[in-house]
Amino acid sequence: MGQMHPVASEYDYLSQMVPHHEDAITAARQLQRSNRPEMRQLGQSIVTTQTAEVARMKGWLEQWYRQSPAPSPSGTTMPDLSGLSGDQLDRTFLQHMIPHHMMAVMMSQQLLMHGEAQHAEVSDFARTVREDQWAEARTMRQYLAQWFGQQSMPCIPQVPGMPGMTPGPFPGSPGQPAPTEPSPTGT
Repeated sequence: MGQMHPVASEYDYLSQMVPHHEDAITAARQLQRSNRPEMRQLGQSIVTTQTAEVARMKGWLEQWYRQSPAPSPSGTTMPDLSGLSGDQLDRTFLQHMIPHHMMAVMMSQQLLMHGEAQHAEVSDFARTVREDQWAEARTMRQYLAQWFGQQSMPCIPQVPGMPGMTPGPFPGSPGQPAPTEPSPTGT
């Protein structure tokens, strides 16, 4: 499994998140072959949402970081699912996409908590990624338990320089205290 590097800037976040999303899109497309309508719907949702998010992030990188290197994959975190079918496809996807989503949650949380976002749009985007992917990870855990009797969470990737993160709900989520994130403008 690929390793996430600590997010040290808004550029780091965007340039890591683009290939991370592209990896998820590639894997999610394989769910078109799933026998379960829930999995086909999940796959289509990931493809649609993350394709739009990749376009948005690439636009920001072009607009704000034109002189910086373009994002490039640092290793895939998803296995090749093309040879799998039936339960094997669904289970393998779920077992790998949960920690994959959690990497995106942690990257987003790291950006927000360290106040690294330079633009309000990126702060809003990171909050959306954090909340949406946490919710999808919970749904995927339910599928693993319901269909395969797997109650434990697949391993969460370790992030160098970032101590363990307690899974959500996150500050600012409904019913949670207001966030203590620094504002993007430093105020």
